[in-house]
Amino acid sequence: MDDGSWMFDCGEGSQIQLQKSKVRAGKVNKIFISHLHGDHMFGLPGLLCTISGNNQRSEPLEIFGPVGLRRFIRTSLELSRTMLGFSYIVHEMKVLPCQIPPDVQKWKIEDSCNEQRLHPNERKGCLIEADSDNVWTLLSNDKISVKAVHLKHRIPSFGFCIQEAASPGKLDLSKLSLQGVKPGPWCKEVKEGRIVTLPDGRTIDPADVVGPPKPGRKVIIMGDTCNSSEIYTVGMDADVLVHEATLQNSLKDMALEKGHSTPGMAAEVGKDLRIRLLVLTHFSQRYMPVSDEYEEEETVSILVKEAQEIMGPNRVLAAEDFLSITIPLRPAPQTEGSEVNEHNLAVFKQSSALKEDHAENSQVKKKVLKHNGEENELTSTEEVKAKRLKVEEPPS
Repeated sequence: MDDGSWMFDCGEGSQIQLQKSKVRAGKVNKIFISHLHGDHMFGLPGLLCTISGNNQRSEPLEIFGPVGLRRFIRTSLELSRTMLGFSYIVHEMKVLPCQIPPDVQKWKIEDSCNEQRLHPNERKGCLIEADSDNVWTLLSNDKISVKAVHLKHRIPSFGFCIQEAASPGKLDLSKLSLQGVKPGPWCKEVKEGRIVTLPDGRTIDPADVVGPPKPGRKVIIMGDTCNSSEIYTVGMDADVLVHEATLQNSLKDMALEKGHSTPGMAAEVGKDLRIRLLVLTHFSQRYMPVSDEYEEEETVSILVKEAQEIMGPNRVLAAEDFLSITIPLRPAPQTEGSEVNEHNLAVFKQSSALKEDHAENSQVKKKVLKHNGEENELTSTEEVKAKRLKVEEPPS
């Protein structure tokens, strides 16, 4: 992001791997936690201390997550008598009754927005409620928006949709020339969509000289899930989908029982949403990293191949530490039929920065993701609605 870096989920190994990467801890200004299982948020207290030691920020660090996250951070800092060199704010998402399984209700995790005693470095955050479409709006401005939807898991879990605002279209200088008008400082206003009156009294209407706006990029980052149907509300035509694929397709019943997904399930979501690139993550430890040393073992390549059977051969990647993917701006108007070819996929793989030995495989959950995209065949509105309504239950 222009004003810093965002992190999605923070397992125990996150701060260690972050320090090995090119991302400066002090530049992290927003953190999003998908759910309150330890492998997604136990690294937060340590990360906050690392950020404190590397940064004196003027603006508070914002943290978003389910109800209960504020209590976890506050208690961890208070019991360890930890003081930070900056302020932080926790905004909690109020979970829906349908998100709380019976075995979780006994924990009585209630919102703590109204608690008076804050940690000395804490500033009061918001309790964010879902709208009528069951969508939580976490952030919205003229540059970017972040929305969340609930996922089916063993505890309340969320998926995040990050949408970049459209950028102004290109000013057509040839059309200005036809009108006998020379470019000037007013061109910026015209590109921003404002009608400008020139000194000679003529008016320049953006509709006459500015091309269509360039669509913003869209990235979806999912928490743990065995049913992702709610993302259909906000996720159509995203550039990148980061989706878990814990176990291979033949172990689907086991995956569902534990609240997780298979590559086939992730790929079906990606295909329905017309995703340009699917990035699989959250692999069971039974799948080794792809390397010569593990050529006789089960590796994550098994999961990638299963997803490719649905998404296509050049549209699926396995997440790994330090992987960096670039998402170029889309053309305006958006062209049809562009493809992600083998060369582009090779570029994705070669862009891994500071990749460490596989033995140091970590718990870093999400990366900054960018992609070079393609159009998939259209999915009808009726099909999308049907997919959203379909709920895949664990075996009895």
